[in-house]
Amino acid sequence: MNFIKPDETAVFALGGLGEVGKNMYCVMHNDEIIITDAGTIFPEGELMGIDYVIPDYTFLKQNESKIKGLFITHGHEDHIGGIPFLLQMVDIPNIYAPNQAVGLIRRKLEDRGIKYNNLHVYTEKDIYKYKYLSIEFFRTTHSIPDSHGMCIHTPNGNIVTTGDFKFDLTPIGPMANLHKIAKIGEEGVALLMSDSTNALSEGMSKSESKVDEALEELFNKHNSRIIIATFASNIYRLKHIVDTCKRHNRKICVFGRSMVNNLEISTEGGYIKHKDIFITQEEASKYPSDKICLLCTGSQGEPLAALSRIANGTFRQIKLRPDDVVVFSSSAIPGNALSISRTINKLYLKGVTVYTNTSLSDIHTSGHGNQDELKLMIRLAKPKYFMPFHGEYRMLKTHADLAIECGVPKENTFILGNGDVLILKDGVIHQGGKIQAGDIYVDGNRIGDVSNAVMKDRKVMANDGIVVVIANIDTKNHKLLSNPNIITRGFVLVNDNIELLKKLERISKDAINNTIKTGVNYSEVKSEIINNVSSYINNQTGRKPIILPVIMDIKKDVTVG
Repeated sequence: MNFIKPDETAVFALGGLGEVGKNMYCVMHNDEIIITDAGTIFPEGELMGIDYVIPDYTFLKQNESKIKGLFITHGHEDHIGGIPFLLQMVDIPNIYAPNQAVGLIRRKLEDRGIKYNNLHVYTEKDIYKYKYLSIEFFRTTHSIPDSHGMCIHTPNGNIVTTGDFKFDLTPIGPMANLHKIAKIGEEGVALLMSDSTNALSEGMSKSESKVDEALEELFNKHNSRIIIATFASNIYRLKHIVDTCKRHNRKICVFGRSMVNNLEISTEGGYIKHKDIFITQEEASKYPSDKICLLCTGSQGEPLAALSRIANGTFRQIKLRPDDVVVFSSSAIPGNALSISRTINKLYLKGVTVYTNTSLSDIHTSGHGNQDELKLMIRLAKPKYFMPFHGEYRMLKTHADLAIECGVPKENTFILGNGDVLILKDGVIHQGGKIQAGDIYVDGNRIGDVSNAVMKDRKVMANDGIVVVIANIDTKNHKLLSNPNIITRGFVLVNDNIELLKKLERISKDAINNTIKTGVNYSEVKSEIINNVSSYINNQTGRKPIILPVIMDIKKDVTVG
């Protein structure tokens, strides 16, 4: 970044701007870089076969000698999910995270077979100082314990990043440290970077204690088996459920790997008590309906999650009963409404009672603050400049407008994209250049090996299928040894399209014979097959499947009639 002078401070995001997820933010001054969070985002439907999307780490790889540490705000996947991939590509000298997040990170690294010995627990009281930069923390309220915001002190002014937060005055865990936030604000904040997830929602978010009351009422009302689906990452919700089951003398059987892992880590860390309340799937059948609660994943209608399989009747261990009560203690993530609706309809068809989060049923609340809470953060921090983060563009824009309402000059608000750089000098900020930033696809154990061309081919195969042309050629004598074999997947049903496939066979045969008369050039042969076959298919069907020629050299003196 030659557009940054040695006495200037740079602020930029590698992920988290214009999207909800993939959070990764950096502050750089001279030869020091502090990174906050390293998340993933789950792929959208058109990214077929992709498991995760992570930020482009190219800039960090090029400047890894400057990295002082990675600091984690809390333990959710969109803030820690990228750590295993980051460690495989970039030398990170130290990772600092709150206690709950450390447990989740360790489990994540173990699952990937990654050994890393420089993972440290920080508390709100800790301060880490380097030559130019230093960082301190303040407690926030979120849906997971040990959530923090951070204040990064630079020679050119203080930068505050909120992490994910809400202001819950009756929380299940500790309250946000309003006094420390206000103190930081009094000391002077050059730039506030604030969570925009719920910037479109007016007023105040519901308190988590309201959910506790709603769950208590639901348990009092029903003596039948209760099945609860919620986010495995919502540790405070899981704590609600465990405590409520304890009061009602119900055992809990857990379904879903992520749910099991998070509960294990939370009980080990002391965030969730009553370890004796959990039973195995085999034990669950021995308890009467009013003494059991099933806790499972699948609140978003995921096809392979436990609740979807229960609703489909394909879950071997659990069969629905007419008096069952199913509770969706969650809200719909954008894009999941249809799959959730399908699951709910299937449950109704089974005759069970279903509760979802509505105005009449407070069985879920967000871990992110609504507009009034976002305004309160701005008022407490009193920033000179404001940059919304952690949100889609409309969320960022609305949040910037809220900052203007709270007295931040319009020209002092920045709605940026990943890779855009803010330059801070003597408390004054302007937008500078841009660094490399984008999406990297993770496919199984492969990181970044799946190109846009591969993704394009996958989309074509999903829409139009694939046609494989297999041909045996005697290259020595320039002969096709047998008629080409046509194999299709996702294109047409063979038994209903015999004439079409025979025509493709003849076209392929002619294409091969025309190109091997004087010699065999594999590239020319394949190109001729692709051009002729694809042209015919498109004319006849209007479809454009992938044409894959497979040419094998077999040395036999056989003539095709």
